[in-house]
Amino acid sequence: MRNPAIKRILQEMKEFQKEDGSEMLAVALEDNVFEWHFAIRGPPDTEFEGGIYHGRILLPPEYPFKPPSFLMLTPNGRFETGVKICLSISSHHPEHWQPSWSVRTALTALVAFMPTPGGGAIGSLDYTKDEKLVLVRKSRAEPPTFGSAARQQIIQEVHQRMLDYKAPSKQPQEAAEQQDSKSDTADLQSAGRPAAPVAQSWEDLALTVLAGVICFLIALLLLRKVIVASGADITSSL
Repeated sequence: MRNPAIKRILQEMKEFQKEDGSEMLAVALEDNVFEWHFAIRGPPDTEFEGGIYHGRILLPPEYPFKPPSFLMLTPNGRFETGVKICLSISSHHPEHWQPSWSVRTALTALVAFMPTPGGGAIGSLDYTKDEKLVLVRKSRAEPPTFGSAARQQIIQEVHQRMLDYKAPSKQPQEAAEQQDSKSDTADLQSAGRPAAPVAQSWEDLALTVLAGVICFLIALLLLRKVIVASGADITSSL
């Protein structure tokens, strides 16, 4: 019977083969599926944006019931290189690990942890923003050097795939949105033209009614004066 850990790992390897490099890539060694090489992109809108960061994943024989270990290979200013990183999803905290989590889940969490303060945790660093920006440029220029020829070949191939990835152009979508905006504006304008006379007619009607009310009040006042005057004449004649 196949080892449950190997069965799970092979399943995750198959899923990663569909990755295009938009966010991350991960490849297991051919002769040891418990050791993976990965590359992640720095999270957008942070000092890590644009960076390509390589590392290793070491899966335990009990995986997925025990968490993996992570070691960074690319200098990044947030995590030390060559040291097992202490995170809630790593082997330093097995009490937090969930068997339903995967390598993808762990790498996604790793990316999310990058812009957070190190706080003195094992394997953590707190470089300045300027220092991290310098490392971003270096991370793209060339991949790290590590291990055997087979490992280095994987590193080179993964790095090139990350560099070759081209994000889908947003221009068609933006053009469509602009066209929709123009259409909406035109509709509003065309709808507004006949509405202007209607609004004007209501104003005229209101003014007419108001003028009528004023005239009516004036007439009442005049009538009152006439009545009062008539009463005075009658009294004097008596």
